[in-house]
Amino acid sequence: MLNRTKMIAGLIAGVGIALSAGGAQAETLRLLTWGGYAPEKVVQMFKAETGIDVQVTNSNNEEMISKLRATGGAGFDLVQPSQDRISGAQGDFNIYKPIDLSKIDTSLFIPSLLEGTKKNTTYNGKVYGVPDVWGTSALTVNVKKAPDVKDYTDLCDPKYAGKVSYRLKRPTLIAFAFAMGMDPFAAYNDSSKYKVIMEKVEKKLISCKSNVKAYWSGGDALLNLMRSGEVVAAMAWDGSGWKLSAENPDIQTIAPKSGALGWVDTFALPRKTKNESAAYKWINFVMQPKIAAMVTAAAGNFTASKGSDAYVEASKRALYQKTFPPAAIDNIKWYPPVPSGLEDMEGKVLDHVKAAK
Repeated sequence: MLNRTKMIAGLIAGVGIALSAGGAQAETLRLLTWGGYAPEKVVQMFKAETGIDVQVTNSNNEEMISKLRATGGAGFDLVQPSQDRISGAQGDFNIYKPIDLSKIDTSLFIPSLLEGTKKNTTYNGKVYGVPDVWGTSALTVNVKKAPDVKDYTDLCDPKYAGKVSYRLKRPTLIAFAFAMGMDPFAAYNDSSKYKVIMEKVEKKLISCKSNVKAYWSGGDALLNLMRSGEVVAAMAWDGSGWKLSAENPDIQTIAPKSGALGWVDTFALPRKTKNESAAYKWINFVMQPKIAAMVTAAAGNFTASKGSDAYVEASKRALYQKTFPPAAIDNIKWYPPVPSGLEDMEGKVLDHVKAAK
C-alpha cells in the first residue's frame, strides 16, 4: 500500500494540474448481482485493500440473462445468476465465459457446494460458475394469522383471500407443481410432459389470483407487505422470513410439506468481461469467512464460504435450525440445470396468469 501511495504521488508531481484536468480514472469492477450480496461496507473494504471501485447493479435471474443476451455478454465484469441458469443460457445465447479455477482460492469454499456447483454449471466440459450465496424458497407465515398454511397450495385457501403473496416467476411454477403432487424436475427433459404439468399449474394459479394481495418482485417489497400485515403468508426466500422473525416472532420461515426449493447463486463471468482480474479478486475477497458473514448479515442467507457460519449471529443459526431439522433438509428439492427452451414455455404460462382476470 505504501509503495502504491508513493507511486500515485509521483505521478501527480510529474504531470501536475494537467493530470487532474484530464480526469484520471480509478479501476472499476462492474458487478451485476442480487440485493444484499455486495454490502456497502464490504465494497469499501475491498476498495481499501485493492484500490478497485465496485459499481453494483442489483438484479435477478431473468434480468441478468436478458441484459447479457441483449449485449452478447457485455456491460458487466462479474454476474451472479443461480446455478441452474447457466448451462442452458450458455447453450442458447453464449453469454458467459469459462471460469479459470486456478485464479480462485478454492480452499475458501465448502467442498460439497463447490463441487456440486461446478458439476451443474459445466457446459461442453468447461466450468462456468462457482457458488456464493445459497438458500431455499419456502414459506413465510404469520403463524398466528395463518396457522393452516403448511404448503404452497395452502396459499390458495379461501380463508386467506387477498392476504397472500408470491412472485410471478418460475420458482412459483415449480413449487406449486410439487405441492400438487407432480415432479417437474423429473419432466425437465420431456417437453410434452413438462407442458402438461405447466398447464395444470397455470389453471391453479389463475384460480388463486383472488387470494393474492400482490405479486412481490423484490425482497424489500415482501418484507413491507408482511410487516404491515397486508399479507399473512407468502412463498418467499428463507432469509426474508428469518429477517422478519427477528422483528416479530409470529412471522416464521416454514419448510413446506412438499419440500423447500434449494438454490445456489454463483459467480459467473460475462463473455465480454473487461476486468476479469478484478472479478477474481472480488470472489477471493468476499469468500473469506469474516467477509462472507457480513454478506450473510446483509443478504439473510448463508454462503458457500467454509467456516463463515462461525461469524454469523447465533440467533440466525438458531432460526435456520428451527426451519430445517434434518428431515426438512433431506426434503429440499435442489434445482437442476434448466434445459434449453424450457423457460420460453414457462414464460408463456406466467404471461397467461398475469393476463387472466
